[in-house]
Amino acid sequence: MVSIIGAGPGDPELITTKGLKLLQEADVVVYDRLIQTSLVNQSKRSAERIYVGKRAGSHSHDQHAIDRIIIDHAKRGKNIVRLKGGDPFLFGRGAEEAQKLKRARIPFTIVPGVTSAIAAPAYAGIPVTHRKYSSSVAIVTGHQDSTKKNQVDWKKIATAVDSIIILMGMGRLGKIVRELIAGGCKRNTKVAIIEWGTTNHQLTVTGTLSNIVKKVNSHKLKPPAIIVVGEVVGLHRTLNWFKSSSVE
Repeated sequence: MVSIIGAGPGDPELITTKGLKLLQEADVVVYDRLIQTSLVNQSKRSAERIYVGKRAGSHSHDQHAIDRIIIDHAKRGKNIVRLKGGDPFLFGRGAEEAQKLKRARIPFTIVPGVTSAIAAPAYAGIPVTHRKYSSSVAIVTGHQDSTKKNQVDWKKIATAVDSIIILMGMGRLGKIVRELIAGGCKRNTKVAIIEWGTTNHQLTVTGTLSNIVKKVNSHKLKPPAIIVVGEVVGLHRTLNWFKSSSVE
């Protein structure tokens, strides 16, 4: 059996009860870069732990190698936990890995996780929806393969929803901002960047579409970070509850 588990956004306590139980029973744990060591250590002492982390420009294993590791260990009769950051079906390649397991006739289960798209803003006191400010939300990836046909149409998204949550978008922040403005977003639309959300290193920088790129450069923000665009960002000042740094 292979269990594809969402580990949550960073805070190791945000894994689900079911996910933690399967982790503690696993023979092999295959885990990603942003998984906290304290969470991986919840697996039993005899478990084999295999790091397969990725970051821009540096992959310990490519996706094909990761698939092979999981399948090979499963064929040996091992119980595998594939531990992925956030939720495995939200920009996490969980579905692709499940498809490979299906083709290999290996049984699997999916354990959803708390996604950083909602949790990181929540830890910064920013609700992605609010009866007064936001009745709709879009979660979008900022990291795209230029060869794919289904490119994000930022100009359409600009005015289609009240709140826009962007994952993996720091490397293209300038382009995204320009296209949102071109699509109809006002230059004074509120924006928050939440770096290392839900962890002790969390930093929130707020601004507007007109100045957020300058602020990001000034504070040298880097991935992992969540971008929030919309009026809900204005609630950060009054609802910020988590002990973390904040810059306006």
